[in-house]
Amino acid sequence: MNSPTSPTAMQNASPQSHYPRHFSFEFAAPKSAEALAKLAKTHSLLQALNPHFFSVTYGAGGSTKDGTRQAVLDINAAGSLVAPHLSFGGDPASKIAGLLQEYKAAGVTRVVALRGDVPSGSGGAVKLTYANELVAFIRQQTGDHFHIEVAAYPEVHPDSRSVDSDLQYFKAKVDAGANSAITQYFYNAEAYFRFVEACDRLGINIPIVPGIMPITNAQALVRFSANCGADIPRWIKKHLEAYEDDLPSLKAFGEEVVTRLCQQLLDGGAPGLHFYTLNQSAPTLSLWHNLGL
Repeated sequence: MNSPTSPTAMQNASPQSHYPRHFSFEFAAPKSAEALAKLAKTHSLLQALNPHFFSVTYGAGGSTKDGTRQAVLDINAAGSLVAPHLSFGGDPASKIAGLLQEYKAAGVTRVVALRGDVPSGSGGAVKLTYANELVAFIRQQTGDHFHIEVAAYPEVHPDSRSVDSDLQYFKAKVDAGANSAITQYFYNAEAYFRFVEACDRLGINIPIVPGIMPITNAQALVRFSANCGADIPRWIKKHLEAYEDDLPSLKAFGEEVVTRLCQQLLDGGAPGLHFYTLNQSAPTLSLWHNLGL
């Protein structure tokens, strides 16, 4: 078995290193008028950094789809390139087709295509539409108008049977017409480098941008990570436990850890970073300035 390649050794050698580097920010869809107004302020602060685009989540089962739509249209009107997340959930194809046409008419040119989750309360009555099927649907409806982002899972999707099957699911999304990918967040750079090398061996030739999650709330991070299958290394968990009652120290530790991770990824050839902002400007701004971006 070959020994793992270190991020330092991979500098300028990653299969991803030849893609143009870009940075993007993700917002969670607002659930109220107050949250929408707050999001506008956060967007204004981060817009000054001139990211490549902003994305807006769709919510579990499309639960915040109205908030997504309004935030997308507002960000687009403010002059930023924006990529709405999109999944079928329990909606008919005609509704998704209508939303695509509305985005297209508004000048939106990028979407993030996801499988999504079955809406709560529907039981098994709703059939999941997988991301590769959604990508194919978008292409059928709108041709090449949209740049389509899809999700990637360096630590393997929690529903996948194996590493190999997960890679094949990802390849199916690319073969269906995806242009680039954003990964689930992680805290082990080696997971990303191994993943992109495996994709390269399968002939997957699209930019795969690491998703970056700031560490600002230990309990929320542990809870969300358990749900989405993201691994928190034991040494990080132990530090989070030690700083449970010391929020300034927890934030300082989290900022140091994530800054170092980002630098490893960029030095190793990652084609940029996608920051999960948590609808706050401060954590992302701190990482941005630490990295000298």
